[in-house]
Amino acid sequence: MAIGMFIAFVLVTLLITFFTAKKNSGSNAYFAAGRSIKGWQNGLAVAGDYMSAASFLGITGMIATAGYDGFMYSVGWLVAYLTVLLIVAEPLRNAGKYTMADLLAYRLNERPVRAAASLSTLTVSTFYMIAQMVGAAAIVKGLLPNVSFNVVAFTVGLLMIVYVVYGGMKGTTWVQIIKAILLMSGTIFLSFLVMKHYGFSFSKFFEAAAHVPSAGGVKNFLNPGMKFGSAINPWGPLDLVSLGLALVFGTAGLPHILVRFYTVPDAKTARISVVWAMVIIGTFYILTTFMGYGAATILNGKLPLDANMIAPTLAHELGGEVFFAFISAVAFATILAVVAGLTISASTSFAHDLYANVIRHGQHTAPHKEVRVARIASFVVGIIAILLAIVLQNMNVAFLVGLAFAVAASSNLPVIVLSIFWRRFTTTGAVAGILVGLISSITLIIISPAVMGIDAPGTAANKMHFIQHAAIFPLQNPGIVSIPLGFLAAIIGSLIRRDPRAEGMFGEFSVRAHTGLGSEKASDH
Repeated sequence: MAIGMFIAFVLVTLLITFFTAKKNSGSNAYFAAGRSIKGWQNGLAVAGDYMSAASFLGITGMIATAGYDGFMYSVGWLVAYLTVLLIVAEPLRNAGKYTMADLLAYRLNERPVRAAASLSTLTVSTFYMIAQMVGAAAIVKGLLPNVSFNVVAFTVGLLMIVYVVYGGMKGTTWVQIIKAILLMSGTIFLSFLVMKHYGFSFSKFFEAAAHVPSAGGVKNFLNPGMKFGSAINPWGPLDLVSLGLALVFGTAGLPHILVRFYTVPDAKTARISVVWAMVIIGTFYILTTFMGYGAATILNGKLPLDANMIAPTLAHELGGEVFFAFISAVAFATILAVVAGLTISASTSFAHDLYANVIRHGQHTAPHKEVRVARIASFVVGIIAILLAIVLQNMNVAFLVGLAFAVAASSNLPVIVLSIFWRRFTTTGAVAGILVGLISSITLIIISPAVMGIDAPGTAANKMHFIQHAAIFPLQNPGIVSIPLGFLAAIIGSLIRRDPRAEGMFGEFSVRAHTGLGSEKASDH
């Protein structure tokens, strides 16, 4: 039944992709949906792009096993959109065209900053994409134990390529809108069933969460410390701060989120779409509390070994086979929609930044050629993602998602913020900030417990001891170190070498970024 529902979703979205493909004439239509997306539509699409399998499956499972500490992930992802709303959305829409690099290249030397920004975009998108594909394996194992991971990765990758190659940004947008509606519907109904189980009494619900039976006695899931407590891990509290920094600042640097603001006609609509997204995303993450605590209390003793299957298992317990099938199909749809968004951002960056402005030195490129390069890039990105997902199928999914946020927060956000607000910011600073943020975040995660502890031997206690003493860098997430390094490198690079042209254009850039005067509308020029 779940597979049938998933096939129905795929057929509907492929039909939409087929019709939108007819309107993809020119780079503006392909890369930015003709800047015709309305505020509420883009808000739904942003939410659909953002609420990934890691959120739906991972957060529910984390709250069900780690209680309050698991909910702190939700807080980080929700608060992150204040950064997007207050700092990034409007200037990005006014000063750019298709990618994050457009904003940087407005007053800086195009080729170096576009090359560095494209490298960061492709890195973040690839790791985030792999995490979604690896996450699909958890659902498939629960539904079809005999289907191999390779088949799942190939199927998801193939559908992703079709959506992006033929549907472009408009097709991808509607896939994300449909997915957001389905996900919110499933989440609201599952939360409704949880509260129905407790007679719609919040006091009974939280009383149950405060007295959850466990092997070591009764646990209070409302108290902090089950995952980040210093009694469990001496570095736990600092790790939580580091994770929070990565989530709050990383969202404003995620390429597949940033490109969404180019699909609307003006900056006002971009702000409206962020408000819509915040309401939808905020509602979703609040509801994860009911799903997570509901699973911990209702499924107590019957929690699946794979935490990613806790939400579908809860749906089966409360709603039977049909609702289990629906939630599983929604999880598939979630993965497809997010992967499509990642692919369109990666292929756009490759075609617009690397091909048109780095390889061709910014010479005029016919719109249809740029679109053709983007479509070829989608094939290449899809194939690489499939191969890497197969190679890394046993990798920690949380590590991959954390890497994407850490890289985005460390390499993309510092240069975006300094470009918007600092007159002295230069090309040298931008390249230094991106590269130092990129290299430091990846290096620190490689030598962190997230990687070095994956094959730790023995029991849980031995594993924790091994992780604490074997990892060179003690924190799971490097944000607290790599984000300041990204800012510091960008500032030092700018101070070392001044750029009179960039300083001279700051006034013009500021007027356009903050007022929208001179920003292009729906045009291919």
